[in-house]
Amino acid sequence: MMRGFASFLNLVGGTARDLLPIVIIIIFFQFVVLQQGIQDLSGILTGLVLVMVGLAIFIQGLEMALFPLGDAMANALAGKGSLFWLLLFSFGLGFGTTVAEPALIAICDEAAKTMARAGAIEDLPRTRENYAHMLRYTVALAVGSSLVLGVFRILKGWPIQYLIISGYALVVILTMLAPPEIIGIAYDSGGVTTSTITVPLVTALGIGLAKVIRGRNPMVDGFGLIAFASLSPIIFVLVFGIVT
Repeated sequence: MMRGFASFLNLVGGTARDLLPIVIIIIFFQFVVLQQGIQDLSGILTGLVLVMVGLAIFIQGLEMALFPLGDAMANALAGKGSLFWLLLFSFGLGFGTTVAEPALIAICDEAAKTMARAGAIEDLPRTRENYAHMLRYTVALAVGSSLVLGVFRILKGWPIQYLIISGYALVVILTMLAPPEIIGIAYDSGGVTTSTITVPLVTALGIGLAKVIRGRNPMVDGFGLIAFASLSPIIFVLVFGIVT
């Protein structure tokens, strides 16, 4: 019990060290550049403590649950020997975690409002809602498909650099063809898809598969799924803009 508490305190100390540069920057600009005092100092200090403890709990949860869970499922699915279920799980993992991502929901809602103000779609609540839903499910479909491609790459041992280079070449081509108002949204959608739940599960899935499959190196083949999850939404949203 005491050993576990000491380990948690060390984790809290680690998060405090990680947050220290941010705190220093804020204090410098607040007192040196803006030359203003800090209002509600006690509330801010309380918030910082809660952030440190929350991050420590989150990291501990990743190590205790999500990483082992992803690794165990990768081992079980690979041991089952069914390519269909492995790819279906990969797609479902990417699609399910992305469609519920709060940052993506916010971006899609804001994109719908901006499109309506620009006259690209009707400025009606139902139209904006439908556009936001279509955009969100497009991104979720992209992430699910990217994980299928990433898992297939691990199984086949394809070099990741050729796939990434080809993907960004396609992005450049689609950028020249897509409507200007969708381009920024497409590029931003690639960054908001990798949530705090998706990243550890997907990483654990990739490393777990690379461990189980003979001839695969976890360091070489296990990583890279997140790169596909960030790249594919750009492609899918650009195509969405061209089609719609």
